Amino acid sequence: MLSPLSVALLALPALLLYLYSALSYRRLKQYANFPQLKPSIVWGHLKAINEHHVKRNEKDSQLDPTMGDMLEEIGNPPIMLLDLRPVSRPLLVIRSHEVAEQVSRQSKMWPYSAPKSDTMMYLTPLLGEKSIVMSQGSGWKDMRKHFNPGFAPQHLMSLMPVILEKTQTFLAKLDELVRTGEEFELEPLCTNLTFDIIGAVTMDVDLNAQLPEDQQIEFIKGYKEFLTSYREGSGILKWWENPQLGRKRRRLAKSCNVFLEDVIRRKFNDVKQDKGSSSRSILALSLKDTQVLTQDIIDGTKDQLKTFMFAGHDTTSILLQWAFYELSRTPRAMKSLRTELESLFGQDLSPEVVREALLARGEEITQKMTYTSAVIKEILRLYPPAGTARLCPPGANFHLQLPDNSSLCVDGMVLYNCATLIQRDPDVYGSTKDDFVPERWLGNTDTSMATNDDEKMGIGKAGENEIPAAAWRPFERGPRNCIGQELANIEARVILASVVGKYVFEKVGLGEATLDEKDRPIINEKGQYRSNTQLYNTRQITARPVDNMRVRVKHQALTGA
Repeated sequence: MLSPLSVALLALPALLLYLYSALSYRRLKQYANFPQLKPSIVWGHLKAINEHHVKRNEKDSQLDPTMGDMLEEIGNPPIMLLDLRPVSRPLLVIRSHEVAEQVSRQSKMWPYSAPKSDTMMYLTPLLGEKSIVMSQGSGWKDMRKHFNPGFAPQHLMSLMPVILEKTQTFLAKLDELVRTGEEFELEPLCTNLTFDIIGAVTMDVDLNAQLPEDQQIEFIKGYKEFLTSYREGSGILKWWENPQLGRKRRRLAKSCNVFLEDVIRRKFNDVKQDKGSSSRSILALSLKDTQVLTQDIIDGTKDQLKTFMFAGHDTTSILLQWAFYELSRTPRAMKSLRTELESLFGQDLSPEVVREALLARGEEITQKMTYTSAVIKEILRLYPPAGTARLCPPGANFHLQLPDNSSLCVDGMVLYNCATLIQRDPDVYGSTKDDFVPERWLGNTDTSMATNDDEKMGIGKAGENEIPAAAWRPFERGPRNCIGQELANIEARVILASVVGKYVFEKVGLGEATLDEKDRPIINEKGQYRSNTQLYNTRQITARPVDNMRVRVKHQALTGA
């Protein structure tokens, strides 16, 4: 009679053969009809991702361009499968706006578009369990309806004085940096500015984020530390996550929650006592019809404030950094922008003149800022902070139709609408797909929520000089487009108008201009300053300049321009 050990040894080859066969099926046959690089039977596409990422030789760069390289290697199909198992579910990278539209639009199966992916759960400490970003179905719809009035364009225009007030502090800091001539990181300045604006707009609270660090309130210090913690580890995989990092995030989340709960209670009391009748904050509007402030309402409101705090400062800060950079190295675009501003404000583009004009007739002026809007739209095309990840549940029987009319079932996959690749599609943007060309949007500068949710404009082929609406999606499209996109657009217009008439930025380090023998920037064939290095994005939750946008700043009058 064989011993148990002998039986086990005899069975081992059969077990190994079974495991190999199962793994071989999963890697090589299960998704064989999807466009993809040849997978490793052990690593899937994890090894290929690492190899292609290393080839780019861009330390700490985001993965979207790496995925673009992989797509190019297999002929630029509209989609590409990445087998990330066992690390994560299979990921379908979508670079076609026609396919992306099928994911983001409403359907009979999903009235509010495809469900959000649970890969977002690593942001729960930062955004909260009840965040509008995480919510699904009718719960999301009710939440969106509740907060929509606070983000209505007409209401946001009434907040112009707040935006201008916070911008004055930003300009004062630039003046000091002009005086010292030192190089500095633009990111903290832009982030502190947009923090101040979003705090005032959402909560009617002066966060004083632009004060020197030793004078900032604990909430701001803690929140910045919270954001920085996402550089230390993705947190996507709980079994890989540093337990100490998890404890740190929970501690910071608790501190953040205490501050916000106090703000909510005080604002509720003001609203009930009619002290807040003049408040135009999103929080005040959301509490207006609340009769009893339950803990459930507090928790839900708190999570939305955290979400608005993050998304509301992040997108605009990144947009401003890249806008100042691209304008600083593209003289023709800067000239066109200043020409437009002079037509609206007069020859004197000093911040004081711009401020008074915007206070007097802000809505009228911002609606006429067509080239400014084209600059904003082009920056968001080239440098979208993020795409969207949706999850197609197993058994859903959801099919995506490809441009060649073939159809693929994507059940069990994470569907990644990769805005970085969609918005640089050569089939749409041609040979200038990687170039800063605001002029491409003239005649189509609308970035409003209504246009971004227009299903009728979605997937049609572009005519001459036309770009399909679905090929521009930095705020995503469909029912779940970004609730705060109008605020970002208004902020960007106001801040750009306040800055570009007086200040000129010069890039330092990555992406800085190459100079000739007379120390003048050399213009390349695209009308931009030549550079021997390329500035690129890294990732800290969202995509942002890898060097925090190191620059110097001068007054326009001192540049001789």
